[in-house]
Amino acid sequence: YGMGVRVSLQGDVYSYGILLLEMFTRKRPTDDMFLNGLSLHSYAEMALPNQVMDIVDPIMLSDDNTSSGRASLQECLVSIITLGVLCSSDTPAERKTMSEVVSELHQIKKPFQDLR
Repeated sequence: YGMGVRVSLQGDVYSYGILLLEMFTRKRPTDDMFLNGLSLHSYAEMALPNQVMDIVDPIMLSDDNTSSGRASLQECLVSIITLGVLCSSDTPAERKTMSEVVSELHQIKKPFQDLR
C-alpha cells in the first residue's frame, strides 16, 4: 500500500498470507536469500508438502519425538503453509477470501489444538 497501490480485500489477504509465512518460517520477504527471483511465497511453495519441516522455524517443532506426534505436527504445518501460499498468490483472483481463510484456520485448529 505504501507504493500507491489501491487498498483492496485481495491485498489484505495477500498481506495475511505473507504474515503467516513469516511467522512460521521466521523469514522476511526482504531477507537476502530472496534474490534472483526467489520470494518467500515461492520458497514456501517449493517446500510443500515434503520439505515443510525443513523451512519452519525450529521453535515451532515440538519436543514430541514420537513418529505420530511428528506426523501430526507436520500435517498441521503443511496445512498452514499451504494456506499462506494460497493467500499470497501473485494473482488476486486465485486468493481465498478472508471468510474462507478463517474457516480453514478453524478446520486446521480442531484436530491439532492439543499438539502443544
